Amino acid sequence: MNAPRTRVQRRPVHGVLLLDKPLGLSSNQALQKAKWLLRAEKAGHTGTLDPLASGVLPLCFGAATKFSQLHLEADKTYEATARLGIRTSTGDAEGEVIEERPVAVTPEDLARVQTQFTGPIRQVPPMHSALKKDGKALYEYAREGIEVERAPRDVVIHALELVQLSAHEIRIRVSVSKGTYIRTLGEDIGAALGCGAHLSALRRTATGSFDVSQCVTLEALEAMSEAQRIAQLLPTEALVAGHTNVTLCAEDAARFLSGLRRRGAWPDAAEVAVFGQAPAAFLGTAHVKAGELIPGRLLNPIEIQQTLLTEATP
Repeated sequence: MNAPRTRVQRRPVHGVLLLDKPLGLSSNQALQKAKWLLRAEKAGHTGTLDPLASGVLPLCFGAATKFSQLHLEADKTYEATARLGIRTSTGDAEGEVIEERPVAVTPEDLARVQTQFTGPIRQVPPMHSALKKDGKALYEYAREGIEVERAPRDVVIHALELVQLSAHEIRIRVSVSKGTYIRTLGEDIGAALGCGAHLSALRRTATGSFDVSQCVTLEALEAMSEAQRIAQLLPTEALVAGHTNVTLCAEDAARFLSGLRRRGAWPDAAEVAVFGQAPAAFLGTAHVKAGELIPGRLLNPIEIQQTLLTEATP
């Protein structure tokens, strides 16, 4: 007879966990595992990584989930391996082979294509993606063998490096704007080289200011004590590290948290992170226009107190 399962007692946990997502797990599976290990009440992530991809996956807990959308806008950096001469139905190693072609790629070819795909480009989103058409994800159409029309997207390739590893493999190192599909980039590079390609490996090495060197693995997290796991969390304001900072006195902080605008000698700014003085705490986001601090996403007093307790846990 099986022993009854122990029910996990959830608790308020606030902050950002930088996870090095392993191969084989979806982003949601990795999130749920970390949520269980932290016994967190509320959690979300800042953009998916495919099961066949590994690397930086910021996970948001508690109050941080209010600001996770902001990080979807962040630039990202990837390292990938592309297999030349073979196209697949999904653009990666998971799909069926749909075409094979001979490969004869020279260093000059790689240099030409590297220049061609650096800067602003247009991409057609892949069918195997979570984008929706008429309320249905594209990958659902793809599984049914249906291909639907997709509008091209404007994206920016900030930096691209192509290195030939062997006659049939190249390494792609790339920094991109939001909305860029690396599988599609690999396929388009293969098409420009005249032989086709698919991704055989993909790893996200950075997203915004977060680097893979800062990340923890699920395996390491599982081996830690609860206090050590909590200590891995970055504060919620890590998600707004690039914002202009404004600090308010106690009276103004209370009014700001109630949704009231505050006036001050602040220059106009589209993205502002607002802090209180007593206690010293992150309050939320805002923007400044004509000397007015206009509230955006705000924490509530309970979240602020719980956040301070989370950060104070030894």
